[in-house]
Amino acid sequence: MWWNVTVTLLEGFGMTCLIFFLTLIIALPLGLIIAFGSTSKFKAISYPVKILVWIVRGTPLMLQILIFFYAPGLLFGWHGLERFTTIIVAFSINYACYFSEIYRSGFQSVPRGQYEAGQVLGMTRRQIFFKVIMMQVVRRILPPMGNEIITLVKDTSLARIITVQEILQVAFSRYVSKGIIWPLFYTGVFYLLFIGILTLLFHYLEKRMSYYRI
Repeated sequence: MWWNVTVTLLEGFGMTCLIFFLTLIIALPLGLIIAFGSTSKFKAISYPVKILVWIVRGTPLMLQILIFFYAPGLLFGWHGLERFTTIIVAFSINYACYFSEIYRSGFQSVPRGQYEAGQVLGMTRRQIFFKVIMMQVVRRILPPMGNEIITLVKDTSLARIITVQEILQVAFSRYVSKGIIWPLFYTGVFYLLFIGILTLLFHYLEKRMSYYRI
């Protein structure tokens, strides 16, 4: 019984991991783009981006999932996105907005003198950005970014709101509905192991990046 439950939950955990990694692949670069947009000198760009970030950060992720899934049909009569696609779109936009604020604070924390020092040394703007600024930004944003990424692991459970078969949905649909409740609590082991690995990874990265401490 225990082994069968473990194998079944591993199938759902595979979906959990897929949601997690696809969200990161999309949200990390998208968050950087949003950060540049929110700090743009052009108000026609910065204002709409700031409003987007405010709306996304100010409303629950669960509500955003429901809007992406049901709104096209309710408002326009369109066939909405597929369930899995909806989850990836909603998660990516949500986390990109959170990441953008972390990026923004990281860039703004670098003293202006660092830019000027690079110019004095004859470096190009590209060299200054990647060799001087970016490494300092990465070191500064690593702890808050790690916290958000760990939160993402747990937020993947919200995919069950539209019955995407992640690990919690699998536990509910196959076991809890039949009156067997312990597999639901067993899912916590999978989350703890995944988060434990991520915690060790970020601890290692923080130690490596301490080389750039100023």
